[in-house]
Amino acid sequence: MTDQILHLKQNAQLQSRRRAVIEAIGWQAKTSSHPWSPPTDLFETASAYIVRLEVAGMRQQDFHISLQGGFLTIQGMRQNSPERCAYHQMEVRFGEFSSIVAIPGAIRTEESLAEYEDGFLTVTLPKKLPETVHIR
Repeated sequence: MTDQILHLKQNAQLQSRRRAVIEAIGWQAKTSSHPWSPPTDLFETASAYIVRLEVAGMRQQDFHISLQGGFLTIQGMRQNSPERCAYHQMEVRFGEFSSIVAIPGAIRTEESLAEYEDGFLTVTLPKKLPETVHIR
């Protein structure tokens, strides 16, 4: 009986260690298809908010960009190579990705611009100028 209890404790410890390893290596061990988030910067100049997303291996038409309620959402899908292989190291993420950025101020949506070059998607959102009230 004591051997059975010891075996159960060891099994529970092993399962706990497996969970810890899977959590430690993150997305690489998960088989579900949750979107990942590429590195994203938000900065501002005197005239615009700039969002820069680092995601190489894409084409301009592979991105879907939307702006709603003060949040810029950038989504896309980076395809993996169709070639079958056995990875020895895997750090480059593939599949569906999404990045959501809160824009800190009012913008002129109609003048917004997105460009993709050298692995970076840059979205320029011109700031809305403050309206002045003229006194008569």
